[in-house]
Amino acid sequence: MRITFLTNRDLASNFALNQLLPKLSSNHELTVFCSDRVGSKPAAPDLAAALFYEQTLALELLFPVIDMQHKHGEFLTFRRLNQFLVEPVASLNQPNSIEGLDDLAATEPDLVVSIRYGCILGAEALSIPTKGALNLHSGRLPEYRGVMATFRAMLAGDSKLCSTLHWIDDATIDTGRIISIQSHDRDPEQCYLANVIGLYPAGCAAILEVLDAFAAGHEPNTCLPEQTGPYYSFPDQGNLEAFTKAGHQWANPKFVTALLSRYLPVD
Repeated sequence: MRITFLTNRDLASNFALNQLLPKLSSNHELTVFCSDRVGSKPAAPDLAAALFYEQTLALELLFPVIDMQHKHGEFLTFRRLNQFLVEPVASLNQPNSIEGLDDLAATEPDLVVSIRYGCILGAEALSIPTKGALNLHSGRLPEYRGVMATFRAMLAGDSKLCSTLHWIDDATIDTGRIISIQSHDRDPEQCYLANVIGLYPAGCAAILEVLDAFAAGHEPNTCLPEQTGPYYSFPDQGNLEAFTKAGHQWANPKFVTALLSRYLPVD
């Protein structure tokens, strides 16, 4: 099967690709496109800390140094993940433009899989993959549509954190037929970055189950959401202040050190 992944150029997307690409490359032709940001507007200044840990620290500071080494770690940078792909990871920030549609169509995908992708796919883009387009959403649907669902769940004091695997049926956001919802108990002491990263082992396992179903000649069961939940954009200043007041932190240094050390070259 030809699978085209649409992800964001950030640490969590890279972590997810590390869960998937090595397991899929022997039986599938894989392509990865990345958005360079989520949305079209600059993030609020108070989100700078989250952006630093999600993008700057790893992608701009650590990964370039690792890429200069002959050896690699347990987890691979975007550049090192190219070994599993038909073509190197490329940017795709306007998937609905003529050029973007051409780039997507050139991969001749049987299936598109979106994980943290920063752009909305229009009808023409969605018509390209023959089997359709999947999205792994980092929150429970339909309760947490939109961006930063983990932030919303933490702010609400939810006891569980979830990811939802669903079909992208049209250009509306996070409304398609639901395949599965993965959940685990939330550790009240865990930081935002750890909670986001923690969604992807089970979420990526759900994607692999769908691919196994296709290989066996059948599609996964789905259900339509009983209602359309609220859509959340980036948090405003009041949300950010409430998040901090509740004692949450964007990244725990011990967690960041432990995670990034798994990317460091080993003997």
